[in-house]
Amino acid sequence: MTGYAITITRTPRLDLAYEEHGPTIGEPIILLHGFPYSPRAYDEIAPVLAAKGYRVIVPYLRGYGPTRFTRADTPRSGQQAALAQDLLDLMDALSLKQVALCGYDWGGRAACIVAALWPERVRCLVTGDGYNLQDIPNSTRPRDPQTEHRLWYQYYFHTPRGVEGLTENRRALCELLWRLWSPTWKKGPELYPLSAPAFDNPDFVEVVIHSYRHRFMYAPGDPALEWMEEALTRQPPISVPTISLCGADDGVGPAPEVDDDTEHFTGRYERRVLAGVGHNIPEEAPDATVKALLDLLEH
Repeated sequence: MTGYAITITRTPRLDLAYEEHGPTIGEPIILLHGFPYSPRAYDEIAPVLAAKGYRVIVPYLRGYGPTRFTRADTPRSGQQAALAQDLLDLMDALSLKQVALCGYDWGGRAACIVAALWPERVRCLVTGDGYNLQDIPNSTRPRDPQTEHRLWYQYYFHTPRGVEGLTENRRALCELLWRLWSPTWKKGPELYPLSAPAFDNPDFVEVVIHSYRHRFMYAPGDPALEWMEEALTRQPPISVPTISLCGADDGVGPAPEVDDDTEHFTGRYERRVLAGVGHNIPEEAPDATVKALLDLLEH
């Protein structure tokens, strides 16, 4: 975790760590990583945006890197509402009234939720793989066998054996997911060691396990966030200007030919399918990610 300037800010639940680039007076952009990734996903993106005068903030999600819970009795929740609340809390702690958001996987979920429920706080949105809000009430319906096969790791995490496996083999397991999810990405093995230290956080396993159990209704959520989860069951639309980036080679879920997320976006919306790109969109396709943000911010 050395070599990067890290700032810690206190929020209601976390001592939340983030990296910052560019002038503090610049228009703010928050870049959000997913599982199992880290702020290193934006190493080729943040400096470019900072050089254009933007204030770029790249947080470590709960359970990653130097981010820590402030209280021992706070639930180590990984549910979607917790990720969104952390994002809101960070914006409030830094007195950011409105930001541009970019995220994928867990980070994309947080960004989509904030954009859906607090559109006045979001200037624009770049989301990995479209509408990332979980439809939890319908989560236990079986899907086609090929899709179920790709979700093996989620079912593994539903078991005590999966908890022990992630605890004992977190780096090897996450490295395997990198390979499976980005099968055509040649630089993954070289770059993985830069992100892996972020998984040594003492809350990483508990947060990850809860995330994958809660989304299938196999674990209760944080009672303080139940109001938000209730709002998300209605699958609220996203009205802010949005570009969705989808990896054509995504091992979690390859981009379908027909965009089935269109109905969830009521404002300006565009979907871009990236050939030769897997799940780790910003790290695999930094130029396309920068272009999407600037297309929204400068046009």
